[in-house]
Amino acid sequence: MSMAESPVQVAFHFNAPDKQDYACRFIRKALRHDARVTVVAPMAHLRQLSTKLWKYAGHEFLAHALQGDDAELLALAPVTLVEQAQASAHREVLLNLGLDIPLGFEAFAKVVEVVSSFDDEDRAQARVRWRAYQGAGHAIERHDLVLKGN
Repeated sequence: MSMAESPVQVAFHFNAPDKQDYACRFIRKALRHDARVTVVAPMAHLRQLSTKLWKYAGHEFLAHALQGDDAELLALAPVTLVEQAQASAHREVLLNLGLDIPLGFEAFAKVVEVVSSFDDEDRAQARVRWRAYQGAGHAIERHDLVLKGN
């Protein structure tokens, strides 16, 4: 991994009981602050997340586009769900629900890593990602969702 020109702000959100439910809450909060969010995960997870996001109605509607949607829709949607970070036109917040560090994360202002409270593999991979970000000189914040009450 190459060092970015300036360190990226990286935040680990530990102990998420359900990564997708937490992602929905995170996206809703980010949209309230007019932030654009790129979510990176395997396609099966993205499809499940898209289904959950469509269930919000009215003023809570979470507008988003899924990789494979029309290019114009992907460019206009405030939330993009993609397998690779580079596939998104947005460069504000990168929400990683996958096990690996997203390629191209250095282009984003902020990276948020969501870590499951129940999945040992997810927790082990989070430790690997933490060390890699730290080794590359990126500032890391730790948020324990159990202590915060989600």
